[in-house]
Amino acid sequence: MIPARYAASRFPAKLMKDLSGKPVIVRTYEAAKRAGLFDKVYVVTDSTVIFDAITEAGGEAIMSIKEHDCGSDRIAEAVTDMNVDIIVNVQGDEPFTDKKSLAAVLGVFKDDNDKEIDLASLMVEITDSDEINNPNTVKVIVDNRNFALYFSRSPIPYPRATDVETTYYKHKGIYAFRKSALMDFQRLPMLPLEATEKIEAIRYLEYGKKIKMVETTVSGIEIDTPEDLKRAQAAWR
Repeated sequence: MIPARYAASRFPAKLMKDLSGKPVIVRTYEAAKRAGLFDKVYVVTDSTVIFDAITEAGGEAIMSIKEHDCGSDRIAEAVTDMNVDIIVNVQGDEPFTDKKSLAAVLGVFKDDNDKEIDLASLMVEITDSDEINNPNTVKVIVDNRNFALYFSRSPIPYPRATDVETTYYKHKGIYAFRKSALMDFQRLPMLPLEATEKIEAIRYLEYGKKIKMVETTVSGIEIDTPEDLKRAQAAWR
């Protein structure tokens, strides 16, 4: 499922911007389809413009019935009556989504015989100080089993001890959910930590859900700003 809002505070209508002859959202949909890992791929949107772009490109789209504040709520509405076990959320602004990373997230559930894991997601090591300190880059810290402890727009961990080697991880916005966890998310109210950081993954942690993080070396390009789009266009060429 690819949630796709037309409005975006930092970069309005970014999903419909041109990326080498096709809108960004169409490129993302095609990347998810090309992976060959899913029974179905849908774009879930509040926009007739995005809906029409996907269907005209031969894809499948679902119009949201209600207004939603985040992608998880939008997807939860769409899958309520679907007979599915695992749902994968691919962000609409990530046209460089790759098969290897998607397969790694799905693979988490194959060995989870006790169904300990509610969600799986991706993280990639970052070393650039500007990116570490950029509030548009969501960082994650994990325990010794790679379960998420917290997500933040601030640099975490804070490097108070300068003689300790610290690794920073960027959270990549790809999730694989058990359907039950996604349905719980939809009915549970937002709590202060999520409201403060504006990071929906925090709601799962605040309600005791377990998120298994999978490290990937594929950074890709998330299109949050006009500058990101320029980098994506250059990379695509």
